Amino acid sequence: MLWIINTGKALELEKDVLVSNTAVNHWQLFKKTFLESLQHPLALLLIQIITIIIAARLLSWFCRKIGQPSVIGEIIAGIILGPSLLGAYFPGFYHALFPVASLGNLQLISQIGLILFMFVIGMELDLNGTKNKVHEAVVVSHASIIIPFALGMGLAYFIYSSFAPRGISFTSFGLFMGISMSITAFPVLARIVQEKGIYKTSLGTIVITCAAIDDITAWSLLAVVIAIVKADSLISSLPTIIMAVAYVFIMLKLIKPFLKRVGDLHSSRENLSKSIVAIFFLVLVLSSYATEIIGIHALFGAFMAGIIMPDNPRFKQLFIEKVEDVALVLLLPLFFVYTGLRTQIGLLNDAHAWIVCVLTILVAITGKFAGSALAAKFVGRNWHDSLTIGVLMNTRGLVELVALNIGYDMGVLTPEIFAILVIMALVTTFMTAPALNLIERVFRKEPEAESKLIQMSKFDVLISFGRPEMGRILLRLVHRLVMNAHNNTRITALHLFPGNLFNKYKLDDYKKESFVPIDMESRKLKYDITPIFKVTEDIDADISEEANKGDYDLLMIGLGHSIYEGSILGKLIGQTSRILNPDRLLGKFGDKGKPTRQYPFDERTLHILKRTKIPVGILINNGLHNTDKILLLYLDAQDAFLLEYADKFVKNSGVHITILDVEGSIQSGEAIKNLIQPIELSVPNYISLISGKAFDDKQIQKHDLMLVSLNGWKKINESKINWTEHPASVLIIRQ
Repeated sequence: MLWIINTGKALELEKDVLVSNTAVNHWQLFKKTFLESLQHPLALLLIQIITIIIAARLLSWFCRKIGQPSVIGEIIAGIILGPSLLGAYFPGFYHALFPVASLGNLQLISQIGLILFMFVIGMELDLNGTKNKVHEAVVVSHASIIIPFALGMGLAYFIYSSFAPRGISFTSFGLFMGISMSITAFPVLARIVQEKGIYKTSLGTIVITCAAIDDITAWSLLAVVIAIVKADSLISSLPTIIMAVAYVFIMLKLIKPFLKRVGDLHSSRENLSKSIVAIFFLVLVLSSYATEIIGIHALFGAFMAGIIMPDNPRFKQLFIEKVEDVALVLLLPLFFVYTGLRTQIGLLNDAHAWIVCVLTILVAITGKFAGSALAAKFVGRNWHDSLTIGVLMNTRGLVELVALNIGYDMGVLTPEIFAILVIMALVTTFMTAPALNLIERVFRKEPEAESKLIQMSKFDVLISFGRPEMGRILLRLVHRLVMNAHNNTRITALHLFPGNLFNKYKLDDYKKESFVPIDMESRKLKYDITPIFKVTEDIDADISEEANKGDYDLLMIGLGHSIYEGSILGKLIGQTSRILNPDRLLGKFGDKGKPTRQYPFDERTLHILKRTKIPVGILINNGLHNTDKILLLYLDAQDAFLLEYADKFVKNSGVHITILDVEGSIQSGEAIKNLIQPIELSVPNYISLISGKAFDDKQIQKHDLMLVSLNGWKKINESKINWTEHPASVLIIRQ
């Protein structure tokens, strides 16, 4: 090859190739090529995506920590990266990262993400499930649209002169103000209902039904509004509306039956081939294209394509899984940031603009919250349910931003009113969680005195598990702890599902699969466990919250595995993430002022320990099957509480306990001896005491389980004796 190159250089004379051998020219050529590569549209788009995803994840994390939906964080991330903050304080960096010429590419990709998202939202709407509550829901849903729509048009009358763009009629401006006040964010609402655990209740059903009807009605109205705005009058828009009605008829009467047949025949992973998937994606694209050329926006076509998908739950689950992760994690944050890039809060630079902003927020809350709540009360709901429905229907979130961007693209909204409406969407979504908590506190009933006494006499255990098999193992261990006190024990099993979008098809199947092992074990051991299944984006925080609010006596968890272990790169990333970890920056110390990083656990376990106020048991499972022999490590006086658990194991299950007095503190302490003697007297020959000096660490293998305190586990890992690598499982207890 080298010979060919050297020989071929003679041919360069015919092509007038300039040859330079100077080192300076080579360096300049490299620098020029490198800078051109950095400014290439594809490279610029990729660095924009990287920046957007990182910012969206960080702000989503922060919002989850303060009890807000992650969509709030993603919207704020967009505003921070936009001209309102980054562009105002770091204009050079902002224009280098988001040059005006690159925004067109970002917009197109974000629109693809929106199309996929609206497609999933259409599939998520379970129209069959709304039939039982349809009459009640229609009243509430339509009231939650008509009242805010009317108030929005009334607001438009007072601000038209100051905020409407030139050349836009009052009809167009008023209709868009009305529709912007009327929208409810179905995805955010559904996630909140799921996280609150009220999805299967009557209240949850009516809220989901109202939101589903609201979604369909609002998007249909938006399509009509778009047609009227483009034609500038109702009469001129009639051809567009007629074509839209014909499009809906074709989709429902021709396309939907065909897709149902295909879905029924291909509802499993095995026969859902690429050709079949291509058919459904083709329907999605054609539907979006049809509504775009009709004049009612491609997003309505994507939403309609989702609605006509086959009702087969198994098929919907498979198809949603193919779409939602790419749409939500990769593409949808681009839309938030693109919205942020267009939101110029700095334009609200006088008192009048901020007065209009506050007035807009009040009108939005009054119309949506009051309209929904009063309508719910009218159909017979109590005040608790009515106010809850009002708060949830007032949630706007992402869907509001979609409508606002459509209005902005059409020139109906000026940058000023666009910024005001984005702030309104943020405020009305942000207030949902605090308002729901306030309603719960106001209507909370104190438990009866008798029930309080019953609760005090019970031993309540919360088992939190990730892998289904770990739930079974933890239940067996708890059983040995409380066997003879079976009737005086209540066990709750908690399983949290990490999810980004409400997907009831996936959740129902996943819930059944996750609880199968622990349900089988509970029937075998004759326990009536209480299952709790929730969707969450912050598993460790929700585990701690459930443990703290539930008046449990013990939380049992299995030790997780860190993603940063097992490779050089993983360890390097892990060390960096621990230094930059937001949890570490907010609170470096765990319980009792001790740095949690000193304990060799994965990140999730550390966070649970730091937040949980009740005793925590952490199981390191090394093939635990029996718990007939337990080795209790006693290092100092701080481990005295372990004797309470030893007492339970011995008296309730007849477990043999070997207490290893590592430092000889039991032999020299009368108080500790007095704690052990009652156990020996009530159940003789089940407890033995050995000295740490005479102990051979190989004897650990003779025991099924090692019982140790959290402080003791830290000392073991700091010691030179390698006690942590042995066949026995370990139960670490933090009191």
